[in-house]
Amino acid sequence: MKPKLKMRLGDLLVQEHIISEEQLQQALGEQRNTGKKLGRTLIDLSCITEQQLLQFLSHQLNIPFIDISKRAIATEVVSLLPEVQARRYRALVVEDTGEGVLVAMSDPADLQAMDNLELLLAPKSISIAVVTEQQLLHAFDNLYRRTDEIAQIAGKLEEEYAADDLFDLGSLTEGDSDNETTVVKLLQSIFEDAVQMRASDIHIEPGEKALRIRQRIDGQLHENILPEVSIAAALVLRLKLMAGLDISEKRLPQDGRFHMEIKGHKIDVRMSTMPIYHGESVVMRLLDQSAGLLTLNETGMPAEMLARVRRQIKRPHGMLLVTGPTGSGKTTTLYGVLSELNTADRKIITVEDPVEYQLPRINQVQVNHKIGLDFSNVLRTTLRQDPDIIMVGEMRDQETVEIGLRGALTGHFVLSTLHTNDAVTSALRLLDMGAASYLVASALRVIIAQRLVRRVCQNCAIDYQLSAPDKAWLSSVSKLDYSKATFRIGTGCQSCNGSGYRGRIGVFEILELDEPMIEAMRTGNPQDFTRAAYQSPNFTPLAESALKYLAQGMTTIEEVAKLVEDVSDTQIEPSEA
Repeated sequence: MKPKLKMRLGDLLVQEHIISEEQLQQALGEQRNTGKKLGRTLIDLSCITEQQLLQFLSHQLNIPFIDISKRAIATEVVSLLPEVQARRYRALVVEDTGEGVLVAMSDPADLQAMDNLELLLAPKSISIAVVTEQQLLHAFDNLYRRTDEIAQIAGKLEEEYAADDLFDLGSLTEGDSDNETTVVKLLQSIFEDAVQMRASDIHIEPGEKALRIRQRIDGQLHENILPEVSIAAALVLRLKLMAGLDISEKRLPQDGRFHMEIKGHKIDVRMSTMPIYHGESVVMRLLDQSAGLLTLNETGMPAEMLARVRRQIKRPHGMLLVTGPTGSGKTTTLYGVLSELNTADRKIITVEDPVEYQLPRINQVQVNHKIGLDFSNVLRTTLRQDPDIIMVGEMRDQETVEIGLRGALTGHFVLSTLHTNDAVTSALRLLDMGAASYLVASALRVIIAQRLVRRVCQNCAIDYQLSAPDKAWLSSVSKLDYSKATFRIGTGCQSCNGSGYRGRIGVFEILELDEPMIEAMRTGNPQDFTRAAYQSPNFTPLAESALKYLAQGMTTIEEVAKLVEDVSDTQIEPSEA
């Protein structure tokens, strides 16, 4: 049903005393200059808010004013209206009853748009609801995925290959073939979809009968399967060209990087290739340089832990380690520390592989193993550059560890990362790598262990009661009191792509070495060190920190269970929830 206004919008607003005649005339004059619609012009001139205008239209036209941000809208419903037309008419199909559809519009008084929508959605009948333009634009970006576009371009690319039996993949380097154009379009769609979905990684994996393109979003892989497996070689070749890799070498792994701009985002792409049975697998890490670095305040670290870290990084010398598995946010935390330490009176040198973010005033060295520029060699030279603070990307071997520890003993503050399970085992890992116990005891001052868990989508979160099995599991792993806890879960909406989660939050444990721990380390006794660490009054294990997030409704029991299983040997001491 097409709603109609009995009078012109401006006259109705004046009649209802929502705007004055003077404001209407001002808006009409501005409208003649800009060509914008009257409603948008009134909003831009601050004569009326968007909320006021839409509530007025809802009342006048007798149509509902809805909030689509909390709705889980199916992609097949959204796709009833092509994205180009949806953006043109500021309209979104949000519900399909079979015979009719509910269309949300930001301007339901646009009769021309209504006529065109009726043609586009025929033979289905249309019901109209009004929604804010901001919600619509956000929904367009979230709901119009490029999976169909990727599939169509992949099909076209396969047809082009089939049509040309003499096609030479080397012709891609010429940049003027139809195949080259199609490959570029396909890659552009893949990258745009990844940026739109906030993916951190893109995986391209050729199989025997299908090409899998997977995206890691909030730590979870999401798969798109294409039957056109024959196009995999062309995609890999083009990506190798972009990264400056050897296109003739398919038997050995290669690493490279390139930069690109996607939808206003400056993306740094780190690329790795690996030969597999059906071709070459490609994994690309996407770093959004335009988003800027997170500060320590933005890492999600609790205030009490944050204060302890800030106290530790003010030390003139010593070593700080950040530990956790790949993808746990270690580098983000280190850069957050560096951003606070980066002042004009300090000289900071970093040794990284690779350099992920470029920081002003900081001397950043990129490791290059091919020419012998490895961590230990660079670190040795770094100590002769009169630094105050040194960041080593990773403690990988005994030589690097010992140079770093000696640097921490000779007046430098050293930051680094380590791949271990938790903070306690990190100190013991240094001994396993061959470092002298007296060096570790004298230099190591603080260890930050961390993980990332998915955060409940705040847009669709609701309170819920734990099931009996969940309560039994909690009782088995924790002595915390959950009687006053608030458990929340996401029901799924367009903001979180129906997953119930949006974004991730860091879970931390901080181990500050005190006298009992230092003495146990000096004597090389791992049992005494572990006992002293867990008896420290300021030490909160990773699992307990995650359980506190659960009690606050920030994450779910499924996410916490995965973390607790990962650090199953971590003790959980009783405390209040």
